[in-house]
Amino acid sequence: MATIDFDPPSRCVVGTVGPPGERTFFVQVSATARSAAVSIEKFHVTTLADRINDVLDRVAGAAASEAAAALVADNDPLDTPIEEDFRVNTVRLLWDDERSAVVLELFADDPDEDATAEGIRIWLTPQHARAFARRALAVAAAGRPPCPFCGGPLDPRGHICPRANGYRRR
Repeated sequence: MATIDFDPPSRCVVGTVGPPGERTFFVQVSATARSAAVSIEKFHVTTLADRINDVLDRVAGAAASEAAAALVADNDPLDTPIEEDFRVNTVRLLWDDERSAVVLELFADDPDEDATAEGIRIWLTPQHARAFARRALAVAAAGRPPCPFCGGPLDPRGHICPRANGYRRR
């Protein structure tokens, strides 16, 4: 599989599979006759969403407003069955000034080092990009609650809190 373009996608969302603390994050994208599901690290999800919001705040104006995003929000679960096409290792975010669109590029490897790297390229309108970012941040935040002392994730059994000198907090 080389790079597959979704221009424009009919759906592009972030979701998870598994219980908090053991979740696998996915970006699912589809267009008329094709779809892709790529696994991605939580860190990449939150960083990508933050950068999308930064870009939209700088260049997109009212087209990327919260109200515009709410009109196109997709809160449905991931489509099943989920079959991972590849694991994301390289993420690129671009702004296409001619089309006023956000372009997400997700690759299995670095395309600068491997010209045949598996990847997907997704064009999103400003309102769809804002909706994607909002959902991505909400999905990432829906995991384990943070410890009120150290901020680390709390497991149902508690955790060894570094701020409590190693005592188990519940």
